[in-house]
Amino acid sequence: MSHPDSHPGRQRGVGRRPGSNPVQVIAVTGGKGGVGKSTVSINLAAAFAQRGRRTLLLDGDLGLANADVLLGLTPRYTLAHVIRGERTLQEILVEAPQGFSVVPAASGIAQMAALGTAEHLGLVRELASVCADLETLVVDTPAGIAPGVLQLAQAAQHVLVVVCDEPTSITDAYALIKVLQRDHAIGKFRVLANMVRDRGQGRRLFDTLNRVTARFLDVTLEYAGEVPEDPWLRRSVREQRPVVDGYPASPSARALQTLAASADAWPRPAGARGNIEFFAERLVRRPPPPVLEVVR
Repeated sequence: MSHPDSHPGRQRGVGRRPGSNPVQVIAVTGGKGGVGKSTVSINLAAAFAQRGRRTLLLDGDLGLANADVLLGLTPRYTLAHVIRGERTLQEILVEAPQGFSVVPAASGIAQMAALGTAEHLGLVRELASVCADLETLVVDTPAGIAPGVLQLAQAAQHVLVVVCDEPTSITDAYALIKVLQRDHAIGKFRVLANMVRDRGQGRRLFDTLNRVTARFLDVTLEYAGEVPEDPWLRRSVREQRPVVDGYPASPSARALQTLAASADAWPRPAGARGNIEFFAERLVRRPPPPVLEVVR
């Protein structure tokens, strides 16, 4: 195959005034591991940066540091150090070579529900200060439906659910959507099919998930597209760089660039909901107690 090495021109922040636009907050999740959500997250962040958006990637993978590994980064500190008061948020940020910032391995997410009021307020103010000129925040959530996953997803404006062609992927995505709708009143989700082997497979996976959710849940699913299985993507993972940066003309890179262009046009909440403070306050608030279901 020919080497897809042509690269689109980059213009970072051209014609944009810091703080002039609401922040787009996108949580990338999947319900299970192995669906490629971390790869989607870093490429989405890199593609936003290519589009001139001031972008921050929050690695919420609870200590697994997937984003760090995929980007070849070696951060010294994580959000846990901020929670413990050992470092400021500004001190833990890492700059990716592709032009976006990273909050590394946010293993402190699970500790946020136990923070006192003063600590809550301090963290919200610090995040708001660091992200004053931010335009896009991409949140890479952990796998599963643990409290840390739900905290990250419910705080975002948009939830992007990544699925692949495995029965457990669909069932686990359904379980995640169900819990987020039931316990956090999230009514809309976007679905991305990843690692598809033939054109149209992504739409079929979406239709399968949509039929089940339409029957049992009061939610709306929107098809966000598909990313093909691609040897150039596998190569970029080995090279620890986003495929949209290393091989921008490859099939997977083009699909991820298309996703970023679409996501850039997703509605941006006006007023308080569009501020980074809104995300931060929802992130650190105490989650509601889980609803126990009676199995008959």
